[in-house]
Parts: sequence; C-alpha cells; structure tokens
Amino acid sequence: MLQVGPLKPSLERTLAEDYAAAVLPDSAAERADFLTRRGAEFTAAVTSGRTGVDADLMIALPNLGAVINFGVGYDTTDVAAAETRGVGVSNTPDVLTDCVADTAVGLMIDTLRQFSASDRYVRAGRWPVDGNYPLTRQVSNTRVGIIGLGRIGKAIALRLSAFGCRISYHNRHAIADSPYLYEASPLDLASNVDVLVVAAAGGEGTRGLVSREVIEELGPRGYLINIARGSVVDQDALVDALLNGKLAGAGLDVFADEPKVPEELFALNNVVLLPHVASGTEQTRAAMEALTLRNLDSFLATGKLVTPV
Repeated sequence: MLQVGPLKPSLERTLAEDYAAAVLPDSAAERADFLTRRGAEFTAAVTSGRTGVDADLMIALPNLGAVINFGVGYDTTDVAAAETRGVGVSNTPDVLTDCVADTAVGLMIDTLRQFSASDRYVRAGRWPVDGNYPLTRQVSNTRVGIIGLGRIGKAIALRLSAFGCRISYHNRHAIADSPYLYEASPLDLASNVDVLVVAAAGGEGTRGLVSREVIEELGPRGYLINIARGSVVDQDALVDALLNGKLAGAGLDVFADEPKVPEELFALNNVVLLPHVASGTEQTRAAMEALTLRNLDSFLATGKLVTPV
C-alpha cells in the first residue's frame, strides 16, 4: 500500500495503522531512491485529485493494480496510461454532490450580492462614514448556464430552479428528457446567460474549455462561477476581463496552480475567492473517506473497485 501526496489526516492514520501504508517521499532524490528500492512492493496507491498518479509513477510501480482516489476529480491521474497497464482507478462520486452544489449556489449569491464585500465594508467602519453600500445584482430569476450537467451540475440546476432561474447547459451531448435548454457550445451558452457556472470534470479534454472568447461573450454584465477545476477556465483571460471591466464578477473555488491565486484579484469586491473548499464539510469528507476505504478493501479482497471511473 502506498500513499501518494497528502490526504485527510484521519485517512492517513488509518492507512498507516491498519494497512501499514508507506508514504511516497516529496523530494525528487528521495522519491527516486525509494521507488528504486521498493517500487515493486506496491499493488495499490491511495491519492487525491490534488496529487494523482501520473504515467511515470505507474512505470515505477510495476505491480500496481489500482489507484484509489480520495475525491471526485481524478484529472491528475493518467487514466489512459492506467487503462493501458490494466490499472483500475476509482473516485468518490455522489457523496460530495450536495456540498459542492451548495457551494456553487453560495458562491453565486455572494458574488452577485457582494455579501463578503459588504461585510468588509462594515468591519472597516465605512458604513457611517461613506453611507449605504452600492446596489448589487439580483440572484433570483437570472439566466444561468451550467457547463457540465453531471451529478453536480444537475444538483446545482435543481437548487437554482427554486430561485426561479432559467437554466441552460452545455455537455458533449444533449441529455435526453432534460428539462433544461441545451446549447451546442460554451460560446452559445455564454451568449444567452447572466451567470455561467462551471461544473465540468477536469483533465485535458476540458482544459481551457471556458476560453477567452467564451469570457468575452459572457460580457461586462455576466458572472462566472467555478467549482470544477481551475484548468477548465483560461485563467489569464479571466483575470484580464475582471481587471478591465469585461466581466461583472466571478466566484472561484478553484485555480490553475493551487494554492497560488492571482494576487491582482485580491482587491476586487466583485470577486469571491475560496481555497478549494466546495466539499469541505465534516460530513462529506467523512463519507469520502469511508468510500475511499471501501474501494481499497474491495480491491484487496476481490481485485474489483466499488466506484471505478
């Protein structure tokens, strides 16, 4: 058993105490020596969407049979290489859907209504000096486009429907019997909405899907909310649009090079920045941990994964 990258502390303890898991060293020199000496020992690796297992690491683990991923996102693991080598990959779907959808809606409300900025305004003592906070954008009855109408995207749409929002979406393919309007491209979607919510999976297939052109089409009255992966959005184009009034605002839980966040955004009241906490509740992380261990136990006992990707 091999732990790759940092994990939830209680999961790390369980792996160490109950599975005698080794931890892959961080430094390149120590890692190379470790893999040369012990790489053939490991049949399973437990990692997260922030670290993953790339093709080179798989080669260094010749007897690897499964990559057990703590989290729903697995874009940092080379799934194509895993398939070629007969390595199974699992994730933890469903158990974090509600919390991530809640975060998307919370980010949207905060971004449009500027509640965090209003809180800072009060704390800075500006209300009695400068008067009432400027008017902001209504959330209810807005036109919302969702990129990625999977489990999480559907949960976001359900919540926003209760706000009277008109929902449209873009996927690789239209979903049969969906009550929401399908748009054939992200550009088409952006041209017809007030708010664009990014809920697509990460990876090379979606890298830069929300391009400079899509951001420009969303326009100076449009908002972008991202709870997916930073790689899905052209971050340079997004920062440029926000700094130059080409976008009304953004709510971001994810970034291109975490934990680095563009410092140019720090002073903007129309931008809400979160440190990748969409699934960060005690209940959800406990459920993710339990499903991670179920996948691990199943693989060790039967060679099969409970939630393969």
